[in-house]
Amino acid sequence: SAIVTVVITVGQVLTAILAGYAFAVLDFPFKRTLFVVFLATLMVPFEVTIVTHVSTISDLGWYNTYAGLAVPFLATGFGAFLMRQAFLTLPRDLRDAAALDGYGHWRFLWRVAVPLARPAVAALTVFAFLAAWNQYLWPTLMTTDETYFTLVRGIKQVMQIMIGADIPHYNEGLAMAILAMLPPALVILVFQRMFIKGLVEQEK
Repeated sequence: SAIVTVVITVGQVLTAILAGYAFAVLDFPFKRTLFVVFLATLMVPFEVTIVTHVSTISDLGWYNTYAGLAVPFLATGFGAFLMRQAFLTLPRDLRDAAALDGYGHWRFLWRVAVPLARPAVAALTVFAFLAAWNQYLWPTLMTTDETYFTLVRGIKQVMQIMIGADIPHYNEGLAMAILAMLPPALVILVFQRMFIKGLVEQEK
């Protein structure tokens, strides 16, 4: 769970920052059309495309691998939208001043835009972490080898064993569930202030 969650979270944040900056600052053909396509992906439930995802991962030979668990979730339309809205709040004069100082888009993005958009980055990090940590359906479809079981998948298996025992140990299952809840709770506590600030700024 730790490996898959970290990879997905880092991947989503990086791709969202790059895509959001491109849609907010850069000028390129079909910019609005592509952004609408990004937003359209938010209206397609994951369950609708899950058969295609499973077939693709199997064809790539990524079944029972970390790549199969993480790669389909390295980018998200929601993240691109969130970061675009954050970058649109940056004053145009700030970009012009940076250009006069010799800053290209890459330096401006990482040295100016991202630090100023930290609340939005924190909000996206929390969303990505929680979604990746709590995944159940995809790990269930993608893993049969216990080596690659995520925590949620493992808890389900252990609970089935406990329920089938002569004397079910529900207290142990509950203890496992509480321990599984600790990392998300810790992430929320660490990013709480910036997370709330990021959501408030997006509403404005």
